[in-house]
Amino acid sequence: MHPTTGAAQLVEVRERVEEILVPKYVEDSRPATQQKPKLFEKYDGAQLLAYGVPQEWLADVKAADEDSLLELADHLPGEAAEALLELATGGTPALPEVAAKGADPFQHPDAQCRFRVMSDMDELVRALEYPWDQWTVFLHPAQRQLVERHYNGAARVSGSAGTGKTVVALHRAVHLAHQDEDARVLLSTFSDTLANALRGNLYRLIWNTPKLGERIDVAAMDALGIRLYAAEFGKPVFASCDEISTLLEAAATQVDGLKASAAFLLSEWEDVVDTWQVESWEAYRDAKRLGRKTRLPEAQRALYWQVFAKVKEQLKQAGKITAAEMFAKLAEAMPKRKHPVFDYIVLDEAQDIGVQQLRFLAAIAGNRANALFFAGDLGQRIFQTPFSWKSLGVDVRGRSRTLNINYRTSHQIRLQADRLLGPDVSDVDGNVESRKGTISVFNGPEPIICSYTDARAENQAVGVWLEQCSTGGVLP
Repeated sequence: MHPTTGAAQLVEVRERVEEILVPKYVEDSRPATQQKPKLFEKYDGAQLLAYGVPQEWLADVKAADEDSLLELADHLPGEAAEALLELATGGTPALPEVAAKGADPFQHPDAQCRFRVMSDMDELVRALEYPWDQWTVFLHPAQRQLVERHYNGAARVSGSAGTGKTVVALHRAVHLAHQDEDARVLLSTFSDTLANALRGNLYRLIWNTPKLGERIDVAAMDALGIRLYAAEFGKPVFASCDEISTLLEAAATQVDGLKASAAFLLSEWEDVVDTWQVESWEAYRDAKRLGRKTRLPEAQRALYWQVFAKVKEQLKQAGKITAAEMFAKLAEAMPKRKHPVFDYIVLDEAQDIGVQQLRFLAAIAGNRANALFFAGDLGQRIFQTPFSWKSLGVDVRGRSRTLNINYRTSHQIRLQADRLLGPDVSDVDGNVESRKGTISVFNGPEPIICSYTDARAENQAVGVWLEQCSTGGVLP
């Protein structure tokens, strides 16, 4: 039991056998090497103990420098290693909870990362029957706090790749279903492939309580939209991108004085007119056109609107819609329902949600507590131009948290990647995701940096390396 925190720990005990030799002193002619600074020299023993460092390792920690820290971290309990790595990178780790006098050391949150106390033989048998994949969705205590917290409004969990955002989303959905036995929970993401992966992980998580899964609906956003639209309005008929592009080009030829490429017309349609569901000349004239690099004066906008208005009318006459229009109509329909289609919504990969999709989710959630929970990383945004969530009624200020323990990337790879990334990422509403203090939980080899004259040489080198890995028994 740790003397300060009261948590049960697994502490590596070292024994050393030394052969005592009579020293022979000779003059060393080598130049003196400059010692690297000790990272934790300014911290006294009580401070280090408060972070969970075992008494037996205090001297080693005090002597650690940047070269020895990563190796040392492998020998320490997880909470101590995480705290030291955060201190070394300029962060201020939260102090572990101190157990009350006489409290069970195995019930401490840090101890529960390592120990599972069984109350009877049946519980032990159930634990031994857990599939291995089920253990891969285990929660860190810091993650569990976010999963089980009560939120008065929309909440968002962020963090770089490998920090466990998807695991948090899965557990949040299960937690909400557990807490409210009558609730319908939506667990969603932006593609069918990711939705299938979520579904598989959810089944692993609730394998021994399968009925819980009957109240958790896992679906990609578009698939969900099509299903609900069909129930509200009938099966949607979508206009393809090629069809819209053809209509835009044809309409443009009928507008005198308009000089625009087909690519620009389509991108203006997709990023402004369709995304924001612009329905009038006044709305298009005043649109902010976020993310668009080409400025359009009012006179030019008037010409473009003639094209867009004609295409919108043609689509209406053909009975065809776009995905954005589908979600816009659903957003109007959801508040009119007597009961919400879902009580709680958990969205993974939230950085790629679209404007009308967010409006749709906000319309389902209303102003209910715990109704919206997002997991995502602004640094991994792929498909969406940034836009204000707050302007659409989704305000996560004060309810946004960043995960900073990386389970997928080694210290060495993460440190190399950190050189290429800014320490902070912010959204349009001013919410800041700080990357400072992110730590990894395992070591690995140093990254090898290679430069090549062109892409072809690079591809060949990567091919050779992959063949070497395959020959060496590395699985794909």
